[in-house]
Amino acid sequence: MIILLARKILWLLALVRSSSARMPLEMNTGESVDPTLQAINAVLKPKTRAPCSLLLFRDPLTASNFSLDVKLLSELWSVGEFEVATDSDNVTLDMSLLIAAARKVRKSSQCTNVVVLSDDPAFLASFAESSLRGRLLVWATRLLVVTRLPLQELRRLLSSSWTFSMMNTIALLMDGSRYQSFGVYSYLPYSPAGAQMVRVASWSSSRGLTFVGRHQLFPQKFTNFHGATVNITALPYRPYWIEQTTVAPNGTAVTTYTGSDGLMMHAMAQTLNFTSNVLPSADWSEVTSKVVERESFIASVIHVHLPQRQKDYDFSYNYEYTRLDFSLAKPSLRPKWQGLYYPLSNEVWLCMLLVLLLTPFLALLVTYNSDCEEDKTMSFKLIGSLLGQSMATRRGESAGSRIFVASWLVFAFVVGTAYRGNLTAALTLPKYPPRVETVAQLVKTVDRVTMPVYGKDFRDFLIQSESEIFHELGSKMDLVPDVLSGLNLISNTMSHLDADRYLSLAIAEHFTLADGSNNLYQGREKVVTSIAGLPIPHDAPYKPQIDRFLMMMIEVSCHGCFISVWMTNIRECTQMSDTNTHTYARECTLYFSVTSSIHQWQLAQQAGLYEKWSEDMLSDVRRDARRRQLERLKWRNETTAEQTTGAEGNAEALTFTHMQGPFLLLLLGLMAAGLAFLAEVLAGKA
Repeated sequence: MIILLARKILWLLALVRSSSARMPLEMNTGESVDPTLQAINAVLKPKTRAPCSLLLFRDPLTASNFSLDVKLLSELWSVGEFEVATDSDNVTLDMSLLIAAARKVRKSSQCTNVVVLSDDPAFLASFAESSLRGRLLVWATRLLVVTRLPLQELRRLLSSSWTFSMMNTIALLMDGSRYQSFGVYSYLPYSPAGAQMVRVASWSSSRGLTFVGRHQLFPQKFTNFHGATVNITALPYRPYWIEQTTVAPNGTAVTTYTGSDGLMMHAMAQTLNFTSNVLPSADWSEVTSKVVERESFIASVIHVHLPQRQKDYDFSYNYEYTRLDFSLAKPSLRPKWQGLYYPLSNEVWLCMLLVLLLTPFLALLVTYNSDCEEDKTMSFKLIGSLLGQSMATRRGESAGSRIFVASWLVFAFVVGTAYRGNLTAALTLPKYPPRVETVAQLVKTVDRVTMPVYGKDFRDFLIQSESEIFHELGSKMDLVPDVLSGLNLISNTMSHLDADRYLSLAIAEHFTLADGSNNLYQGREKVVTSIAGLPIPHDAPYKPQIDRFLMMMIEVSCHGCFISVWMTNIRECTQMSDTNTHTYARECTLYFSVTSSIHQWQLAQQAGLYEKWSEDMLSDVRRDARRRQLERLKWRNETTAEQTTGAEGNAEALTFTHMQGPFLLLLLGLMAAGLAFLAEVLAGKA
């Protein structure tokens, strides 16, 4: 049924050729032109010679009130006519299908105008809701509502709909008593007098289009908010957004917002002349859901630009690069019996073994003709010299014996000194196990990774990745309430993921020990490096103003500012309009460059403000962390002063972790001596 209905609606789409002539309709026809058509032509008169599309939506119940000839419209436009079937039971479904078909036409056109003819408030409300949900309109698309509703009803309709109040919308109100005149109205959500519907012009068949005061058709609504209160959403996320609550002298609690994004939002409010109202949000999902529902003007805390998120909302100008880091517990020292083996390398131990095997044979050859019994035990004395034992020389020894002993003592002195020095260093500065520094090592090492609730988008992104490493990492991810919950769960087999700046500050603030060190570290390789911006509703008409402001915030210098701003905003406008750059250059520059204020250009000359704010936030937090570390260290020194009296410097006592090797060697020696003694006793009794 739906397929048949869709086919029926698509057949209603009639695209007529676009005439190259731009002459008044009265001159192209010999007949009298309908006043409604003349009024529409006057309001939507094209200013360029580029072919434009006109999407016409009719209300079948009131279509007879408008004797509009589509053939005459085709003299100026490529016309697509859409009409809901009168015998349809589901008007909402029909309207959604029409909007989907119209959006395809809009995306394939270089410029688009939409005209809605209806006297039914329900039909107009259904169109407004369906066009918003179906993303039919962008700011470059001009919407004209032609109706005969009472003025109060029209005001209520325009003020209650995002499509009519916020988008590029004009209402053409027909005079019920005289069909030869129309009033042209626009709803301004932000004006010096507040939100209001204003009459911008009037049209009559005798005088044509006449403007009222200094108003203009399709005015730009968002260059100045005139001190209005704008809802935004945010949650604490240092160093980007920091909330501080203080008690005023009158006893009331006052909340202030700082951080790089908080200061940026304050500067944006001053530039666009609005007051921010931070809506209460329970979690990050609610922060963005209020943006999706258009309850919030913008989410004022940085978000990484992910494909999954783009399905729910748009992003502002991407003004920051965010890196996703992983953190792990620092590897701890484990008791190892190889402590005595570490001071020398494998090659040195192998050479020493060969020397010890070869030396007894050489000693036997040198002392072969000697009559002294002590000379015959020289092999044991040579080995003892390695352990620091002295060797007594006797008169009568041969020259060969003395040369042999002298060379051995030099060798034993060098090897023994080197071993004892390295052994001291190995015991006091032991070798820690290697750290996990790459994502591949992380996946092989840990069993689970944690991330706050906003990590759901990252988990979906990693699972859908074609990389086996990222896919496995996403499958191991668990969500936790906040960063502290994740960091507290860190172990040798558990890791935590978060933004690099946020993660480093959380570790410095909450996991710093009294001596200034901490037990956690951040891996060298980044999991994800991505551009980031602020979430805003889909097709938000104020996005160009926000983008331009953010671009100026991060400009390194103002050299060539005008060209960079102009080209950047043309690109953003083109993406928003789904059209090509060349045709929409005029439209973009109209509301980006021409309407720029002196205050905004002065702000552009203050280049690099966002980076300066970010650096200041990081410096302040690190300074506070160091101060707390020093206070804890001072308290620790005072409380342990009696215990450390007489200790030299800050030397740390060796633990069993360091000395396990010598104790194990002693135990083995005692066991061997005991077994030998037992064997001697048994042999003596036998």
